[in-house]
Amino acid sequence: MELEKRCKAVRLILSDVDGILTDGTVAYDNQGIESKRFHVRDGLGIRLWQQTGGQFGLVTGRSSQIVRMRAAELDIAIVRQGVSQKRDAVLDIMRTFSLERTQICFIGDDFPDLPVLRHAGLAVTVPEAAAEIRENAHYVTNCRGGQGVVREVIELILKHQRRWENVIQQYLV
Repeated sequence: MELEKRCKAVRLILSDVDGILTDGTVAYDNQGIESKRFHVRDGLGIRLWQQTGGQFGLVTGRSSQIVRMRAAELDIAIVRQGVSQKRDAVLDIMRTFSLERTQICFIGDDFPDLPVLRHAGLAVTVPEAAAEIRENAHYVTNCRGGQGVVREVIELILKHQRRWENVIQQYLV
């Protein structure tokens, strides 16, 4: 199936966090407080996707208050943290929203994401992902993790769905 056809079917975008929405670095201060850096263009991209009626969610193996805060800030209702079997979590989400695999885009970068990437209608990864991950992706982003990956994917999908021009009209007044 070609990329355009895969993009046209997408209704739900699910993403890993570390290595996708962040650069994959986990930093702790002297008190053991974890920090992450998120790119603002990803945030606006998620908002634009939501405004078009698209659903967005997070499926991550780690758990952190920072992810809960970022999800709340962006009104992301689908948040699954501490997930050891991501494919099972994604299948549950698909059932909840009555979606087919062709309607799912998954963005991941490492081996725990591989079962979902192999199942998703549109599998996306980043250039620095392991070779096996890149080989199983339908699209490898130009952006590196933490540098606007999600925004790039949302633009790609909306352009293939012929909805991008309508989305940016609000900014052209």
